[in-house]
This record gives sequence, C-alpha cells and structure tokens, in this order.
Amino acid sequence: MFSIFKKDKTSLTTIFPENFVDIHSHLLPGIDDGAKTMDASVALIQRMRGYGIKNFVTTPHIMEDVWDNTPSIIQGKLTELTAHLKSIGITDVHIRAAAEYMLDGNFNVLLKNKKLLTVKDRFLLIEISYLNPPLNLYEILFNIQIEGYIPILAHPERYGFYHENDHEYQKLKDAGCLFQLNLLSLSNYYGKPVNQMALQLLKENRYDFVATDTHHERHLDFLEKITDKKTLKLVSPILEKNALLL
Repeated sequence: MFSIFKKDKTSLTTIFPENFVDIHSHLLPGIDDGAKTMDASVALIQRMRGYGIKNFVTTPHIMEDVWDNTPSIIQGKLTELTAHLKSIGITDVHIRAAAEYMLDGNFNVLLKNKKLLTVKDRFLLIEISYLNPPLNLYEILFNIQIEGYIPILAHPERYGFYHENDHEYQKLKDAGCLFQLNLLSLSNYYGKPVNQMALQLLKENRYDFVATDTHHERHLDFLEKITDKKTLKLVSPILEKNALLL
C-alpha cells in the first residue's frame, strides 16, 4: 500500500559536523596506494567536500621497501596539490600532511631521527601488519612515548588476530595507544568480522578518533551506504572529537 511517509535515508555522509577533520586519508597523487593522479585527488576532495568535509590531514604510507616516502617527498606533493586546488578555484578546503607509519624494521630508525610527520602536535598515526603484530610492539609503543609522541593506532578493528583476543585491545589502551576507527568499517567493505568488531569497540567507547581512510572512489561509495540509525548515533559523538585536531 502506498504511504506518504518516506523511509529516512540519512547516511553517514550527511552528518559530518562543520569542524570535522579527516585525520587519515590517501589523497596525495601518485605517492602510495591512494589517488594515482592529480585529477583523482581533486575528484576525491570534491566529493568529500560535498559531504561537508573541508579539513584534511592526509597521511601517505611510510613502509619499508614498499612506500619509502620521506617528509620532503610528502611535503612536495602537498605543495603541488594545494597549488592546483587554488588554481581551479577550490579555496575553502584546508589540507595538511602527516604520514601513516608502519611499525616495521625501519621504524625505530625513523623514530630516532626525530623527523616524524604528526597529525597534529604530538599525535602520531601508526599501523601494524595485518598478519601479526610486531614481537616488540609494546616496546615500540613505549619508545614512541619516550620520544614525546602520542600513538594513534589506525583501524584496530581490522587486525583479525585481535578479534578472538579482546583483552589485547584493552592492553593497547593501557599502554597509551589511542584508537582511530575507519568509518568504512561501519559498512561491510572489509567484511563482516571487521564490521562486528568495529561496532563492538564503538559500543565499548574505545575509539578516540575516526577517519575515512579514503584511497579511491569505491571507498566513498561505501561510506554513502552507511545508513543504520543506531550506528550513526553511536559514531556521532566521535565525529565531534576529531575537531580537537583542527
């Protein structure tokens, strides 16, 4: 039977607060597995701008023997991108560059050089292998903090080896590690187990920040599919927390 009442189609991409900062993305062209060209970078930024996201800290990978990016390479690409945006009349978007550091064999060398790119101030975005955590993970986390940084672990819900060891999440928090939720994990983009763990950690208030981790257009397609009202209610307060990193 026809109804005059339409189903609410509110999606995640309609509820970003005005001062939201996307602290994890791969928008710099041709520098890692994110945007491949300047046009691709602009297309992603334009689309996210349509969601109301105008503040970005883009975070290319730094990973030994895979993405050997340096601060100078990253800053150079940022300069190219911001100049291009200005040249085509996009002046209301603010982009800074940091990095997503893999805790691999080369990380300690980078840490000792004390030239790490932070999300803001002392906040350092890190990731670990999806196969297994470093044997000396807690030593690395301790060293990060000794050097004056605050570690933010990217997408903890995606590390499958922790799914059956929930106590490890609390152990990480107790070790001073902040958690960043990948908003895509609220869809089934990474699979049902990741989605379930993201919702569990969200309900347990373990997340400190959120981010899109955007690499390409398909990621944004899935963001637009996140419409569950209960999920949106759970994540809304953390969207506001990201403004602390403005």
